[in-house]
Amino acid sequence: MKQHFPLKNAQQEKRIYRNRVMISFGIVIFFMLLLVCRYAYLQIFNFETFSTASDQNRIRLQPLAPARGYIYDRNGVLLADNYPVFTATLSRADVKDIDQTIEQLKPILDLSEEDIQGFQSRIKTARRTERVSIKLNLNESDIARFSEVKYQFPGVNIETQMTRYYPHGELFAHVIGYVGRINDKELKSIDKDLYAGTNLIGKIGVEKSYEELLHGVPGNESVEADAFGNVLRHLGRKDPVRGNDLFLSLDYGLQVVASEQLAGRRGAIVAMNPKTGEILALVSSPSFNPNLFVTGISHKNYSALRDNLDQPLYNRAVQGVYPPGSTIKPMFGLGGIHYGYVDWDTTISDPGYFSLPGDSHRFRDHKKTGHGAVDMHKAQNVSCDTYFYVLSYRMGIEKMDTWMRQFGFGEKTGVDLPSESSGLYPNPDWKMRTRNAKWLRGETISVSIGQGAFTATPLQLAMATAITANHGNKVIPHVLRESRGAKSFQVHNGTHGKIEFNGSDEDWIKMRDAMVDVIQTGTGRGIRGGLQYSIAGKTGTAQVKSIAQGKRYNEALLNERQLDHGLFVGFAPAESPEIAIAVILENGRGGSAATALARPIFDYWLLHKDKNPVRPHNHQLSGGLMTAGIKPGELPSGESLLSPNAAGTTNTSDNAAASPPGNASAPATPAPASIERD
Repeated sequence: MKQHFPLKNAQQEKRIYRNRVMISFGIVIFFMLLLVCRYAYLQIFNFETFSTASDQNRIRLQPLAPARGYIYDRNGVLLADNYPVFTATLSRADVKDIDQTIEQLKPILDLSEEDIQGFQSRIKTARRTERVSIKLNLNESDIARFSEVKYQFPGVNIETQMTRYYPHGELFAHVIGYVGRINDKELKSIDKDLYAGTNLIGKIGVEKSYEELLHGVPGNESVEADAFGNVLRHLGRKDPVRGNDLFLSLDYGLQVVASEQLAGRRGAIVAMNPKTGEILALVSSPSFNPNLFVTGISHKNYSALRDNLDQPLYNRAVQGVYPPGSTIKPMFGLGGIHYGYVDWDTTISDPGYFSLPGDSHRFRDHKKTGHGAVDMHKAQNVSCDTYFYVLSYRMGIEKMDTWMRQFGFGEKTGVDLPSESSGLYPNPDWKMRTRNAKWLRGETISVSIGQGAFTATPLQLAMATAITANHGNKVIPHVLRESRGAKSFQVHNGTHGKIEFNGSDEDWIKMRDAMVDVIQTGTGRGIRGGLQYSIAGKTGTAQVKSIAQGKRYNEALLNERQLDHGLFVGFAPAESPEIAIAVILENGRGGSAATALARPIFDYWLLHKDKNPVRPHNHQLSGGLMTAGIKPGELPSGESLLSPNAAGTTNTSDNAAASPPGNASAPATPAPASIERD
């Protein structure tokens, strides 16, 4: 039987085809609408976001570091210059794997571990498109090696940046200081916008004190860059504002003369204008080359400076504390007049010693047989210790403390230099607070002749001498004379108040005359020969090695670092002072040696600076590299900066009579029978 199959249903197939076409068309339409919506979302609702992101990929805002202000002396001699160096830089926007790139660059650019650590610290806080320095001061070999493989490091460039240069090296190191790489601690405290594109910041000295004035204000530049970070086009620019130029009160010639006096010796000299407080010269010896620190000092070089027994990094003039010895006797004597315990006619009999009532201990005078009848004038002239022993017994430590602090002892002077020491004027409160012990009567006696726990900095001695020269008018020492630039800054030159004194102006004049006689017939007479002007001065000797009661001082039994320190303070011309000086000569065997160092300084300032001034070679008044025996290609390159600020710090709250840095043989406590040999 035949099987019959139904005929093809054309209508049904057409319907099925039409339905399938409609479904396909609907799917296409759906996805087209979805695509249109997505385009609308991107182009309309998020246009601003994605447009900005696109521009940032090709248009960048790069910071422009400001040029650092120059530093000059009072006559326009350039002391701190700016100098261009080649620097390797990169930004996070241009380099995919920064760690790998740095590792590959290590042998090419001869990167040290300090270079790498410094870069890693800076890159963490930098903006994505900001170019961060990898290594400063590239030499020709570094640049040549990198140029051969530049194509392998897209985004890494060699740029020219400005760095600091100190043309006079060691001469002004402790005053001007130096700049160095910004470290991690500084990164946390500085304004990152203000330091965008900047690698250096002031570390010590004027560079640190006036960082805000010297730094300037950064600018920026809009550039178009390709995928490799190469600049294709400059679109716009806001110029940076250069830092202020600073003119210091220092005089180059006087600084040279003062530095020559201490050449090869340890000590400090401070010279200032007693009328204004301007510091004319400030020398700490030995010194160091600040150029070593600018682009990073090697561990080897830093260790050599840090471990040097003479401690060249230590600013003895501002940070060093020393027993002032007899240099404070003019100030202390005026205190006796102020409180009415003595006058110019008060006379004592000096048998060569003084004993407290009820105590057999003898505080000896430096002259074993004594000076006989002594009044105030003679006490200054021959530096009679016994006179001031008696005066201190009458006054007591509380009144002595109140009076001497008016001259700045035991307090910071307020000088515009960092890390100043306050010295120590001891009193019962200090001893109970720091040593949990009561004040002894014998300590008052030692303090009266600048011994015991009493310490002062050379800068404090210079300021106290200036106040004495001013008849009690106070001044604040400062090194900045004028600031020129976009940022306004006013420098105050002049007096700041007056000592509270119950005597008359005649008493100041009589003390001046007594100090003049110190130079003419007294302990400072070694420099009187051929003087064309009058000097008022006072010598001093500070013990380093304690001497037992009744024993004699014997230099032959001491090593060189145990010898007495020599001190001198003075001003000239005595009748109308133009310069006040404080000198400390470590282990100088007494005040006469320090006094001899002061004479050439007085002579230069009063006789020679106008007629025959000392000036550097290639002297110039405008900024730019100033040659001083160092060629541009010889500027030091090195490793990371290590701050020496803490090196050799003396603790003034402990043993205040300790000798200055480097003298490990200083006594823990000075002998009660202090000896003066002026």
